[in-house]
Amino acid sequence: MTRTGGPHVTLEQVARRAGVSLATASRVLNGDGSRHVRDELKDRVLSSARALHYVANAHAQTLARATSSTVGLVTHDVSDPYFAHIARGAMRVATEQGLLVMLASTFRDSEREVAYTSVLRAQRARAILLLGSGFEDRAYTNAMRAELTPYRSAGGRVAAVSHHDFSVDAVLPDNRGGAAELARALLGLGHRRFAVLTGPPRLTTVKHRFQGFRDALAEAGVELAEDAVVENEFSQTGGYDGTLELLRRKVRCTALFCVNDVMAVGALEALRENGVRVPDDLSVAGFDDIPIVRHLNPPLSTMHLPLEEIGERVMSLALAEPTRRRHVETVTPVVTLRESTARVRRRSRQALSRA
Repeated sequence: MTRTGGPHVTLEQVARRAGVSLATASRVLNGDGSRHVRDELKDRVLSSARALHYVANAHAQTLARATSSTVGLVTHDVSDPYFAHIARGAMRVATEQGLLVMLASTFRDSEREVAYTSVLRAQRARAILLLGSGFEDRAYTNAMRAELTPYRSAGGRVAAVSHHDFSVDAVLPDNRGGAAELARALLGLGHRRFAVLTGPPRLTTVKHRFQGFRDALAEAGVELAEDAVVENEFSQTGGYDGTLELLRRKVRCTALFCVNDVMAVGALEALRENGVRVPDDLSVAGFDDIPIVRHLNPPLSTMHLPLEEIGERVMSLALAEPTRRRHVETVTPVVTLRESTARVRRRSRQALSRA
């Protein structure tokens, strides 16, 4: 699926042009209580819809008859092994049910996620799966609800991974608790000086993992220095560049926590190029346990998540018969220590610096 900034128009765009709330635009265009909207506002919404060539999803009412054999997977980045393995598990279940899967990558763009959801809704997808972190953004939350509410009312099914802001069935990894357990494991190895490579705080997953790790350190009386935290892209490049910044700052630490494994892969590359030995000089840990990290040199310590199983479970939720109550399945990550972490050694380098 390609970027939808062209012909497709979302409900949010109609509301913005008309100068009304998303709720008002939805009442007018989705038939959910338009009689309670003032005529002047109704005219503005209809005029805006005509000007933007917005296609109201009247044909989406056929969703209730389950005529569509298409399921949409909206993910942050299918090239990221975390999402690729979740999508693989979800697609396996869909294939067993004889369903066609449409896969979209938003590249962590919240507006693009709303647009893809709107497209899938207009195309009468049987189910929409949101496979990625939620956003700490009220405008995004409101825009998504404006798309999802009428879609679900018409019989469409929605399920999510790591989304905490919608009343939909979900599989939720315990990111906060998992990061806290990893912090305790590293403390158990004698580490007291830490650095953290984190991603954009607008991502709920990033926020929860960082908070869980920091809070567990605080409980043990260990303070995370301000200059020991570097925020960068939630990617391998972000991990590489973030590590170079830590080296530039000469941060005093014996352990580095990367909020996901792909950042840790970039970190290991930067450390190797700059003569920092892992784990002799610095212990490194990630989060997710994507398959490649067990084959790195050294193999990466991380928090294990059963990624393909998560995909299978979220697709099963999406295809199950709807119930009145939201169904939430929590996944507990497991500490997995490998050769990239070790006990603190007395002669271990205390400050990161270029060799």
